[in-house]
Amino acid sequence: MNLLGLLTHSSIGRKLLMAATGLVLFGFVTGHLLGNLQVFFAPEYINVYAHKLEALGPILWLIRAFLLACAVIHVWLAIQLTLENRAARPDKYGVDFTNRATLASRVMARTGFIVLAFILFHLAHYTVRAGHPEWSEHSYTLADGITRVRDVHTMMVQGFTNVWVSGFYILAVGVLSYHLAHGIGSLVQTLGLKNETWTGGLQRFVTLYCWAYFLLNAAIPLSVLGGFVKLHA
Repeated sequence: MNLLGLLTHSSIGRKLLMAATGLVLFGFVTGHLLGNLQVFFAPEYINVYAHKLEALGPILWLIRAFLLACAVIHVWLAIQLTLENRAARPDKYGVDFTNRATLASRVMARTGFIVLAFILFHLAHYTVRAGHPEWSEHSYTLADGITRVRDVHTMMVQGFTNVWVSGFYILAVGVLSYHLAHGIGSLVQTLGLKNETWTGGLQRFVTLYCWAYFLLNAAIPLSVLGGFVKLHA
């Protein structure tokens, strides 16, 4: 059996593949947040950042396809493992022991679906610019007075001016943060790196990271709605 078959046809293989795709996605969402936070600075910062990404050309689309594939595989594996666990204990226990598992761990597959739906919406909204063809025409002149790039700052502000878009965004990053609260610990455990020595420290890090991730992400649309982040002159 080849490596792919081993990873997809055995329980431990699926867990390892789920951990690997989760690690990739964890790195992406962290980097994505850091990039988006530049909207709080002068428009030049996030516009230059976006321009450098777009300059990658076809490579950027390959990266996007890889990340989307990781997300789909991650959710698919979560469903497979959930069904496998249920099949392993078809009869209900005489006593309900579900309180031993965190709520996050019991709804991982469902929160994964919500996150995947959000990713597809986010790509359609800001990357493909579905429903907003005018965003492709917005340009911004950099400080050199010559170079013109796509005006991503304006695109983000106009996008989050819509209360429904901002509301869905905040809800989705909340669900994602909740998903990460269990996922990071599971990832570390699957890779065999979790031990009693630093389990407490890991849990504190996960809690701090997830709250920071949610609050910083939510601050972007809330700042636009509150008028703190505005369209540049």
